Amino acid sequence: MRLLFAGTPEPAVPALQRLLASRHDVVAVLTRPDAPVGRGRRLARSEVARVADEAGIPVLQPSGLRDPAALTTIRDLKVDACPIVAYGNLIPSPLLSALPHGWINLHFSLLPAWRGAAPVQHAIWHGDDLTGATTFLLDEGMDTGPVFGTVTEPVHPRDTAGDLLARLAVSGAELLAVTLDAVESGDVVAVPQGDDGASLAPKITSEDARVAWQQPSLAVDRQIRAFTPAPGAWTTLRDIRVKIAPVLPVPGHEDLDAVPGQLRESGRNTWLVATGSGAVQLTDVQPAGKRSMPAADWLRGLRPGAGETFR
Repeated sequence: MRLLFAGTPEPAVPALQRLLASRHDVVAVLTRPDAPVGRGRRLARSEVARVADEAGIPVLQPSGLRDPAALTTIRDLKVDACPIVAYGNLIPSPLLSALPHGWINLHFSLLPAWRGAAPVQHAIWHGDDLTGATTFLLDEGMDTGPVFGTVTEPVHPRDTAGDLLARLAVSGAELLAVTLDAVESGDVVAVPQGDDGASLAPKITSEDARVAWQQPSLAVDRQIRAFTPAPGAWTTLRDIRVKIAPVLPVPGHEDLDAVPGQLRESGRNTWLVATGSGAVQLTDVQPAGKRSMPAADWLRGLRPGAGETFR
């Protein structure tokens, strides 16, 4: 089939690379416009655009898809389908119906669980043991279209969102390629989703990523891993905003007599933080404007007094 690939960030790259190596013809890539990054706010290509550039494939970067010119450009490509992975823009109705086989989305959850922008983060945050990826035909709902296929993936006890997403990007890329093969041959029929077990995974806000020390230690651990590496779990100490790397729940501290968030030194180079039930051990931290460093090094310089507390 002739394909237009739509995607933007790093997790979409394995799918593009897999399709470039397939029997299908990726004739163009649709991605978000170059965006300012870093302290210098220099414009940078998306990860998907970089791969397309290296492969010599034309890159389309409209600011939105409601412009009639974007519709005309895509129609003129005369593609059969558009595989889409974390593109980041809504597809308007005229475009949804413009391709013979439609827009085939790879979503990183087992739909109808975790419909929305942040399925991997929500799966870890809520303590799921199993997740996966789904290919489905895009419709006007929020990840509600009929399903072609799924692949499952266990959530490991120490997974961060970055770890889990990296694995799903690879297994999902294979699922997407198999789905497109089956769509071309007519060997697959999309099955409508039900709403039983449906859950929503909205975009993560900065406040979501603020560590809720009043929660039990296992919940604090999940929250921090869910937002690692992005946007980064954070807290404050003496009005200094600090990113918190994944912590280690510490057994045997369930009856710790301390205010949630309170710091306590526990042996050489070991710092514990009280939670609503139990405690966690700090690993690395990144104070605002500084590099990441071992928590013990930062706290040695800060010299927190008795009872000082993360807020």
